[in-house]
Amino acid sequence: MQTITSHRVQFGELAGPLVSSSTLFDWQLISTQAITNAADDSFEGILEEDGIPYAPVVNTASVARYPAVGDTIGVEATPTNVGDSSVELTYDVVDDDGATLATAQMTHVTIGPDGSALSLPDSARASFEESEVSRSPPVGPGREPDQTDSDALPSFSSTTRVRSPLAEGATLAYFEEYPRLATIAIEEHVERRGADVADLYDGRVPFRMRDWRWEFESPVRFQSTLEVECDVIGVDRETVRVEHTLSSDGRTSIRGTTDYGCFDEAGEPTAFDERTLELLEGA
Repeated sequence: MQTITSHRVQFGELAGPLVSSSTLFDWQLISTQAITNAADDSFEGILEEDGIPYAPVVNTASVARYPAVGDTIGVEATPTNVGDSSVELTYDVVDDDGATLATAQMTHVTIGPDGSALSLPDSARASFEESEVSRSPPVGPGREPDQTDSDALPSFSSTTRVRSPLAEGATLAYFEEYPRLATIAIEEHVERRGADVADLYDGRVPFRMRDWRWEFESPVRFQSTLEVECDVIGVDRETVRVEHTLSSDGRTSIRGTTDYGCFDEAGEPTAFDERTLELLEGA
């Protein structure tokens, strides 16, 4: 079983000239729903029983090129490891020519009303196992950036109240909110250093998630206070590496390492300029 969802990039999915990092998370979630529906374990049925369907446990990914408006992308989801209560899915985001734009692996579990992980239904597990492929793509943070002297690199944080329109009826923060809030923390730090973030967008799109590994420890509830703590642990012309801790009301929700890259307006990786890197240097 492999499901493929196809989508034409639209204006509302952009951050500047390119798709936002949050949109990549959203596309994964849409593909998760497609493959679980095909396995006869729909999100709708789980929600009716007050469960949290196929919640992320570990999300590791790498981006080769960011799509832009008008691009048509496909997301291929394939089971690559099946357990009693978990399934690991590999997601390949490709363009119309079949070229890989991004690859992600995510381990999912369904959480019951009491907060425990539920066993996969027998039929869903059998469906996943029948199409399981042994595959470990090289995704996530790779080489060490050139400068890794933690004493010379900054730490900073950002705090926000997690809210949503009451009409949406959700009780947990949306999956795609987390990368957006993590990037906001960087932009706030840049502004505190006296720079205008907009001035850094000069034919380049800096601080876009390129490689990451995030581990989800507990959900973030609406109306809670979320703190995003960032420790810059590596910097060079290609990479700004940040360790993230996202906590809600004093409880750690997410730990992760993210390599932020710089991309040109066509979505291709390019180098940071010196003035941008200077804002991420100096503790």
